[in-house]
Amino acid sequence: MERTRKILAGQNGTLLTTDLAKFNIARTYLSILERNGEIERVSRGVYQAKDAVEDELFSIQANCRSVVYSHETALYLHDLTDRSPLRYSLTVPVGYHSASLIQGGYKIFYVNRGLFDLGVITLKSPHGNPIRVTGLERTICDILRGRNRMDMQIVYEALKRYVKRNEKDIDLLYAYAKRFSIQKIIRQYIEILL
Repeated sequence: MERTRKILAGQNGTLLTTDLAKFNIARTYLSILERNGEIERVSRGVYQAKDAVEDELFSIQANCRSVVYSHETALYLHDLTDRSPLRYSLTVPVGYHSASLIQGGYKIFYVNRGLFDLGVITLKSPHGNPIRVTGLERTICDILRGRNRMDMQIVYEALKRYVKRNEKDIDLLYAYAKRFSIQKIIRQYIEILL
C-alpha cells in the first residue's frame, strides 16, 4: 500500500495501472485504495488521488498511447500562443482509429507512420506529468501544413514568437520541412520574419 501511495505522490496524484505492473504491485491495492476513498477511477487504467486535480493531458495519453499533442495544443505548451486551446489537437499515425478520440471531440491530425515520431519530445504537463508533444520546429511545420484548418492569426503570432526565440533551430526547421515536402512554404514565411 505504501509503495502505491509513493508512486501516486511522485506522479502528482495520478496513477496508471501500468505503473503497478512496472513495480510488480498487485492491482488489488487499487481496489483497496478506491474503497478507502483515497483514489478514484478517472478512466480506463487511470486513477487519481481524491484531492488531486485531474491532469487531462496526461490521462488522454495514458488511454491512447499513440497520440502526440500538436498544432494549437503544442503552440500553447511551447508558449507560442496565449490562447488556451478550446479542443486539444492530437496527431496520430495514419490508420490509427480510436472511438474515444472521436467521441472526445478532439481535433485529430493524421501523419504518415514514417514521420510520426519526427521531432516528438517529452514535456511536463501543466500538472507536472510527462506528455509527448511535437517539438518547436515540428510544431511550426505542422501548423503550416495544417494552416487551412487553423486560425491564421494564431499561425502568424506563433511564427513571430518562434523567430524571436533564442532556442530556435532554423536548420532543423528546414530539415523537417524537407521531410514533410513543405520547404518552399516554410522559407516564404520564415524569410519574411527574419
